[in-house]
Amino acid sequence: MAERVTFPSATGPMLAGVIDLPDGPARGWGVFSHGFTLGKDSPAAARICKQLASDGIGMLRFDALGLGGSEGDWGDGSFTVKVNDIIEACKFMAERGTPADILAGHSWGGAAVLAAARECPGVRAVVTVGAPIDPAHVEHQYDACLEQVFAEGSGQWMVGGKTLTLKRAFVEDVREAKLHHKIKGLKLPLLILHSPTDNTVGIQNASDIFRTARHPRSFVSLEGSEHLLTGPGQAHRAGRIIGAWADAYLGTR
Repeated sequence: MAERVTFPSATGPMLAGVIDLPDGPARGWGVFSHGFTLGKDSPAAARICKQLASDGIGMLRFDALGLGGSEGDWGDGSFTVKVNDIIEACKFMAERGTPADILAGHSWGGAAVLAAARECPGVRAVVTVGAPIDPAHVEHQYDACLEQVFAEGSGQWMVGGKTLTLKRAFVEDVREAKLHHKIKGLKLPLLILHSPTDNTVGIQNASDIFRTARHPRSFVSLEGSEHLLTGPGQAHRAGRIIGAWADAYLGTR
């Protein structure tokens, strides 16, 4: 069971989301942030959230600026905008009477939840799935058009069958984003999920996040999974692990 919602982004355009609802009484709520250009309906986002909903945890997943059903231009976003929109998503959940207990993110979305968590109302615990410790890790995806971006201010970038406009301000913002102080100052329970065979975001990223974080912190290996979690059962397994770990951080407020 799912409820389609919209809420304003930090920069104004409306963002499109889906709240995967439990069949019975909810034992908790959460917000999920998808990977770089993937969207709320990507396998990792949709399957993890649906698994959590079946486990009694209602989850909001939403499209980033200019992706999927969300308004705006993707090129007007940045890492900072993604972080701020996660905060807006948590505010939206709090205002509707279902404040998010857990904040989870996949890949670049995982990096973003680490940066956003302390400013998200009600959040008690944080989960990353295949996240890089450096947001600029994504630059290798668009490095072919960087020369044009810096020469002309923007450039066209083809990804996943769609054309996106990459802007200089976007690139500069991503390069300036640093997570070490955010991770050290998290002061929230952290679960790190990562596959040792992740060829997109290497396992060293999980090690670096774990070493930088303070307790309570946990790491679970998603052995046999690939980065996008598209293989049979991979995302559902991650969802089951998150649901079990989150037990201690759900309940009556």
